[in-house]
Amino acid sequence: MGLLTGRSALITGASRGIGRAIAEAFAREGARLALVATAPERLLETSRRCQELYGTQEIEMIGLDVRDSKACDAAVKALADKMGGIDIVVNNAGVTKDNLLMRLSDDDYNAVMDTNMRGAFNVTRAASRPLMKSKNGRLINIASVVGISGNAGQSNYAASKGGLIAFTKSVAKELSGRGVTANVIAPGFIETDMTANLDPKVKEATLAAIKLGRFGKPEDIANAAVFLAADTGAYITAQVLVIDGGLTA
Repeated sequence: MGLLTGRSALITGASRGIGRAIAEAFAREGARLALVATAPERLLETSRRCQELYGTQEIEMIGLDVRDSKACDAAVKALADKMGGIDIVVNNAGVTKDNLLMRLSDDDYNAVMDTNMRGAFNVTRAASRPLMKSKNGRLINIASVVGISGNAGQSNYAASKGGLIAFTKSVAKELSGRGVTANVIAPGFIETDMTANLDPKVKEATLAAIKLGRFGKPEDIANAAVFLAADTGAYITAQVLVIDGGLTA
């Protein structure tokens, strides 16, 4: 039996990168999956990989704009009804719109905050009752080390991820009485589509600062998510797990 056998997991931003890696790791451990992305057809490859690699049959795919609170309420309720509850929620959906503060537009600030912060709020609020009904309720929010240390040219992104950390700690206090844990994973530089187009000079400087001498892989984050979601994470809540190869040490 896998570490997550019999548990239902909702994962946002599951079509690629860290979200896909978490979906595959949860499938490996026997979880039932509810995969969420803006466009459901983008989830087909994630679903196919989970089925081919691990024989996962219980997979729901849903197109959802996490910025839409009413849509989140309806989608989470439908998924909970269909899957017999929701035991794990992973808020991974996120965007970047980088620019220096003096050049940062209202639209770019709002776009990042609406997806990264408001989206996580919408999904978490909608899922709070199913999580409280679960015997193994787990909330895992994917932030960033930038939410702790800040970063030039990413004031909007840093604000959204820093807010997500504070939000998670507050939720942990609110839901702890019902046995729900709420934690944050804060990745450093992970090789994904989001980081692929960065300036080579930025990548070189970042790599030089990483103590382990390599960029992270989505699987590094996914394995930590499994640890927090399984019984191994039952006594961990309101914590920020930094996974950055020593970048911020």
